Amino acid sequence: MNQLQKQKLGNSKSGIFLFVFLVCNILWVNAQNINVRGQVLDSKGVPLPGVNLLEKGTNNGSVTDFDGEFTISVKNEKSILVLSYIGFKTQEVPVKDNKIINIVLEEDTESLDEIVIVGYGQQNKVTVTGAISSIGTEELTSSPSASVANALAGKVTGLNSIQYSGQPGADSAQLFIRGVATLSQGNSQPLIMVDGVERSFTQIDPEEISDITILKDASATAVYGIRGANGVVLVTTKRGKVGEAKISAGYSYGIQSPVRLPDFVDSYTYATIYNRAQLGDGIAEEQLKFSPEVVEAFRTKSNPVLYSDVNWMDYVIRSTSPMSKTNFNVSGGTEGVRYFMSASYLNQEGMFNTFGTGTGENFIYKRYNYRSNIDIDVTKTTELSFTLGGRSEQRQEPEVAESQDQLFRFLYRSVPYSSPGIVDGKYVQDNEEYIPGATIDALSRYYGRGSFTRVTTVYNFDLALNQNLDAITKGLKFGVKGSYNRNAVQTKIRQTSPDVYTAFYARDFDETLAADDETLVFPKTSTGGRVGYSESYGKDRSWYLEATLNYNRRFGDHEVSGLLLYNQRSNYYPGGNFNYLPSGYVGSAARATYNYKRKYMAEVNIGYNGSENFARNVRYGFFPAYSLGWVASEESFLKNNSVISYLKLRASYGKVGSDNLGSNRFLYLPDGYQVGTGNDSYNFGVDVPSNQNGYIETRLGNPLVTWETAIKQNYGFDLKLFNNKLALNLDYFIENREDILTTRNTVPSIVAVTLPAVNIGKVHNEGYEINLRWDDKIGSSFNYWINPNMSYAKNEIVFMDEIKQNYDYQYRTGQPVGQPFGYIFSGFYSEDDFNVDGSLKDTFPVPASSVQAGDAIYQDINGDGFIDTQDQKPIGFSEYPQYTFGLNAGFKYKNFDFRMSWVGTENVSRILGEVRQPFGETDNSTLLQWFADNSWTPETADTATLPRITFNNRANNFSNLSELYQLDASYIRLKTLEIGYNIKSPFIKKIGIKNLRLYSNGYNLLTFDKLDGLVDPESGTGNRATYPAMKIYNVGVNLNF
Repeated sequence: MNQLQKQKLGNSKSGIFLFVFLVCNILWVNAQNINVRGQVLDSKGVPLPGVNLLEKGTNNGSVTDFDGEFTISVKNEKSILVLSYIGFKTQEVPVKDNKIINIVLEEDTESLDEIVIVGYGQQNKVTVTGAISSIGTEELTSSPSASVANALAGKVTGLNSIQYSGQPGADSAQLFIRGVATLSQGNSQPLIMVDGVERSFTQIDPEEISDITILKDASATAVYGIRGANGVVLVTTKRGKVGEAKISAGYSYGIQSPVRLPDFVDSYTYATIYNRAQLGDGIAEEQLKFSPEVVEAFRTKSNPVLYSDVNWMDYVIRSTSPMSKTNFNVSGGTEGVRYFMSASYLNQEGMFNTFGTGTGENFIYKRYNYRSNIDIDVTKTTELSFTLGGRSEQRQEPEVAESQDQLFRFLYRSVPYSSPGIVDGKYVQDNEEYIPGATIDALSRYYGRGSFTRVTTVYNFDLALNQNLDAITKGLKFGVKGSYNRNAVQTKIRQTSPDVYTAFYARDFDETLAADDETLVFPKTSTGGRVGYSESYGKDRSWYLEATLNYNRRFGDHEVSGLLLYNQRSNYYPGGNFNYLPSGYVGSAARATYNYKRKYMAEVNIGYNGSENFARNVRYGFFPAYSLGWVASEESFLKNNSVISYLKLRASYGKVGSDNLGSNRFLYLPDGYQVGTGNDSYNFGVDVPSNQNGYIETRLGNPLVTWETAIKQNYGFDLKLFNNKLALNLDYFIENREDILTTRNTVPSIVAVTLPAVNIGKVHNEGYEINLRWDDKIGSSFNYWINPNMSYAKNEIVFMDEIKQNYDYQYRTGQPVGQPFGYIFSGFYSEDDFNVDGSLKDTFPVPASSVQAGDAIYQDINGDGFIDTQDQKPIGFSEYPQYTFGLNAGFKYKNFDFRMSWVGTENVSRILGEVRQPFGETDNSTLLQWFADNSWTPETADTATLPRITFNNRANNFSNLSELYQLDASYIRLKTLEIGYNIKSPFIKKIGIKNLRLYSNGYNLLTFDKLDGLVDPESGTGNRATYPAMKIYNVGVNLNF
């Protein structure tokens, strides 16, 4: 065991010991005398979960469950219960001689329904004037997906998720807030903050999370300055509350299966269509690739080893693969110490069949999460908080010596006759002496090739001190926070090669056998073994420091608050270029709010930040934002209205920035020098040029490079009707993104240098969001809710320094980011469109290549009589949907609970990539069933939707991007569904279980789209072959003690 492994083992043991020690020292049991139980309701009779109950004058407490029910043991009949709940008045209830107490809490009209998290703080929701959306822990845990990012789809307005892959451990959706407002998708990701510190959240256990808040407009994100332009996602983990120890444990087991896999033709269909395409191209019958004997053998399946017919999707990919999760939580506390602790384990297997060789060549993901959040009241005015969280994960993949996308690319290219697969334990490849060589089979890319394993250890620790300074002036608080974050990665690559066999007729080696003898032998054609083993290590660590001064005070009808903040962050070994140079930023922020009678609100947010990625004279930026709010329902003309319960109008305007440069740090400096050769060498003007090598500058620097700037406006209202049963939230936003980094296109190539990035790009983005929610009950036991939402965002490129085009429709300026350009499809040529000599009639524009019946016709957009690139124009939509829909609904009836979430998109396209070329670019890849069913033939000329399959006219029919291969990717999907049953029988209470919940949930259960099963509509693009999105069926149990 090397020193690093010993150190890691020591750290793991210390962490486990600390966790167990803290749990054992905080749990306690107190003997009580009187047991009291009951239920807490609101004025409408709706149960209130999470109400805090405390026996007055003691540390003894409890919390209501999902049904609003509670049990608590108190000293005697003179005890008094103190009930507190956000949005309701604190109430004291004497126990007396009551063993059952049902309590109705009164709403506190002076406080908000809830407290919401905002940038570097929290506010009463009624005073919030920015555009903010939140999602709670119940919505997160109802999804069985391994990544918490996938649980957000359809739940929050303004948030769009694209899940590129379903690979275990790498299936997290990419998030976009209010679409894309810059020229590069990679620079459009929001800032992620976990407990106030920039960290990844995708692999945090959802059971650890209290809520997730999405900050969308400038008023909400200005305090983040140069990091707030793309929106901010705030993740808050759970913390302990005063009360008795609450212990919960859960276990779930799920079955995964691919949502969608492409359907390819069998060997007989493949050979038949291949030969037909060759005949159509003028190839003589005797020169066809597949002889009549081979085609007949494929049809009859008389010899499935030599003339194999393997559906590689079914053969390589298992129909189901398991996943499981176990978690354990404990929380509680006294007035002096509050704690929340959690531990969980996730095991997720991939879908590849390893054919009895073990799991070494499959995808495997194992994750251990832990968290310990402790708050200690050192004095009555001083609180010390410890936040310890992290995970250890192991992600295993087949060793393919390339990206995992390449593995699926070759899987999608594997022809059905290339190999019979595993025969009697032997890996058998095709024999070119009997059938045309296939060269590609699905097993060749991973079977027996070894494994690639990445072990990642993530450690996050925060220490915060909050000091109440009421002694100086009431409402003043000071806080300081320090954070240390460490990621360590160990990579292990085990490379092997398999034994390979080839099938032959035994008669080819033994002349004594009859000519029709079908006996097969399998000589070894390649001997496998161990090829190599390697290990590598990587790490990064970061420090974060923050100091805040908060002020919050009420003066009669006037309420004011303020924030002053300083922070800085240093990241060591950040990865990418210049990975050994620490990266960092320094900044400050300020906030001032005012409201009068919680009716009129005004707020100012300011960020002042600097990044070392820019030159000193342009390193810092000032980002202000202003917002106003008006609770109109508090005016005399609307107050006590029988229909309108609440109405607030909001408006904001501000400036934020983005310093997201990816790995391109220090763009203000020129790149290093290198030796120029070939065209980059020097010519000294002699009669017979003899170029000489010499040093050249690889890229010019731009000392004026700076951050992108976003000017944002937001106008919205929050409306509640019919005694708060119906809630409507609407926001309209406008964003003008300027100073976008891009490279000039109008500089002629004669300059002969790599040009620097300059801040010249401009994009306009606008849209709206609507969120509607209805909460009601039927009778005394049936509570239900329904929550539809819709978001719309459309961007437009305002400036990108395009070269002059011949026609206006050729400009990308004025089009959405990512807008595809291509030919307009107008049908197929028929036999009547050609002259007797085979030439195309003059009534058609001249195509770019020779055509015949069944080839695609394209429109001559510029009318010059020729089909060329001048006829390409915008087609369809980009891959970023303009409309995103969500429908969330649920009910609770007695011990049953149910919830579901649907998501959908509109105005979005997917372009088929490599698979749109029948038989691939090299004529030896597989063929989609889609082509077999829809391609033009003389017999299907009236119904065909795809051109004839040809090898001679690829560019016209397949390679050229056109409407033919741009598909409508709009969809509706049942994203999550969960049904549960709570068991609270006297028997389980006798054994210490307060509640036992059985549940079943699912993920990606139903999909309705127009993609003909070719690609998944949620994937980012049809151009890539990736690990497919997974459907999950899951069952589980939760125990509360």
